Amino acid sequence: MAAARGQRGGDRDVPAAPGAAEVTMPIPPIADAPMQRARAIPEAAVARLAVYLRVLSGMAEQGIVTLSSEELAAAAGVNSAKLRKDLSYIGSYGTRGVGYEVSVLVDQIERILGLTRSHSVAVVGIGNLGHALANYGGFPSRGFPVAALFDVDPDLVGVPVGGLPVSHIDDIPRICTEREISIGVIATPPAAAQAVCDRLVAGGVASIVNFAPVVLQVPDHVEVRKVDLAVELQILSFHVARRADSMNVNGSALGNVDGVVIGR
Repeated sequence: MAAARGQRGGDRDVPAAPGAAEVTMPIPPIADAPMQRARAIPEAAVARLAVYLRVLSGMAEQGIVTLSSEELAAAAGVNSAKLRKDLSYIGSYGTRGVGYEVSVLVDQIERILGLTRSHSVAVVGIGNLGHALANYGGFPSRGFPVAALFDVDPDLVGVPVGGLPVSHIDDIPRICTEREISIGVIATPPAAAQAVCDRLVAGGVASIVNFAPVVLQVPDHVEVRKVDLAVELQILSFHVARRADSMNVNGSALGNVDGVVIGR
């Protein structure tokens, strides 16, 4: 999904409002195959690449070696033309009559998404959401091990959650520096989010996922992704309402005879 840029250096809301301009993201340089020229991937395509990677990883676990663009598109929930265009950004065009090699495509997408090395994660705010994130086993398996937990509650500090002791938020800069934290997850109340963000930045964290419903102010080199579940629900509500209105318009009348609407 495309994301809209917030206040700089600021949030990227997920997803963007309908009609928002699509943001492009630079492809990182490839060490063993330097690119002839800089290219950019639309951010909506970056999000879909992550979906393709999840699907492909599942197929690899099932022993599937090759698949067609139609098969991958159907599994990912997109049309095959869009999928082929997305994969063309990473230089993968498949082989006529064969399709795509699953292992090769996984390697290509992982390289583009910067997943060739692990990214240590810190979770700040160990409430219900923070607990769930700290205990989620899917992060380490995808290269995002949770390496630090923080909270301000004295009843939580020192208590292990998901095998890690919770540290006080005042220790964020020191611990993030020592443990080389690259991604910070903010799951705090809104009023505390900016102060937590400032501590993460002071600890060298340059990528932040923000679950608090506030716009964070960060330096230009810091990237923020804002995840607002309420906004997601409102967008779903919009689509449900639009579908219902369409059904009412199309299904409320069987015909019109001499200006009289004949209902069902």
